[in-house]
Amino acid sequence: MFLGSFKTFFSGKNRLILPKRFRKELGNEEKFYILLGENGEIWGFDPQNWSNLTESILKFPLFTDEGRIKRLELFPRAEECFLDSQGRFVLPQEFAKDLDFKNEVLIVGAGDHFEIWDEEKWRKFSNRLTK
Repeated sequence: MFLGSFKTFFSGKNRLILPKRFRKELGNEEKFYILLGENGEIWGFDPQNWSNLTESILKFPLFTDEGRIKRLELFPRAEECFLDSQGRFVLPQEFAKDLDFKNEVLIVGAGDHFEIWDEEKWRKFSNRLTK
């Protein structure tokens, strides 16, 4: 389970370090999945939770409006990522240009996934949660 929050740095090369605690949650997997969130953040999923999410979408028949809409809401906003030996990964350029990440970002646990936020956006969003 992804728990806690960690501050890390976003480099100009679109590279981030995934916290060791979250790397442990991925198990021996070097691969994970990211998805553009709803509020300028990124959601990250281990392979099992990603599979659970995609199966819930793919159960809707393709040839229905609902099935097509659900697929098009999810898959174009998703990418596969790989960790290097130092626990770093590169955000795809398409993601980086859509986000407003500054130098420092927060990676926060959300149970079945983690989220990557610009620190200022996270502060504003979390203030809304506590009201």
